[in-house]
Amino acid sequence: MLKIGQQVPDFEFEAFHNNEFKKIRLSDYKGKWTVLLFYPADFTFVCPTELEEAAKHHEEFKKEGAEIISFSTDTVFAHFAWHGSSSAIGKIKYPMGADPTGKICRQFGTYIEEEGLSLRGTFIIDPDGVLKTMDIHDNSIGRSAKEILRRVKAAAYVRQHPEQVCPASWEPGEATLKPGTDLVGKI
Repeated sequence: MLKIGQQVPDFEFEAFHNNEFKKIRLSDYKGKWTVLLFYPADFTFVCPTELEEAAKHHEEFKKEGAEIISFSTDTVFAHFAWHGSSSAIGKIKYPMGADPTGKICRQFGTYIEEEGLSLRGTFIIDPDGVLKTMDIHDNSIGRSAKEILRRVKAAAYVRQHPEQVCPASWEPGEATLKPGTDLVGKI
């Protein structure tokens, strides 16, 4: 399983994107922030709520120099069918990656062997291909696209200002900390 600070190895995958089936490489996004959203399966209950929310904020991610790619163990054909039959999923303009063998899910540590599905996992990769954040949790709990976007902004800020760090719930424009000079609370 990948670890924070590691270079994410390049991989190729099939995706449904812009009403087409495409072969995409992770390296196609070199130079951008890349947000990978792993989810259990198409035609489920929680998944469309969070994928629709990500679609709603997709333009904001793009303004930050980030692209979203969702992944499940479904095929591109299932993604196509879901996109065409669900008003929520029909709003998605980002690539929907297919991982029917579970190889990509295994690489990121989200694969549930006994179910053939993925856990919910969020991974933020920097423009150089280094894993900066990861969050894996139970499939009954949906994610917040706003929080993922906030983490992209924070990661981009500290990349541009390596002498600073972002405190809890930091938003752009708020105070940051300089390790060694600023203290969070007094001991």
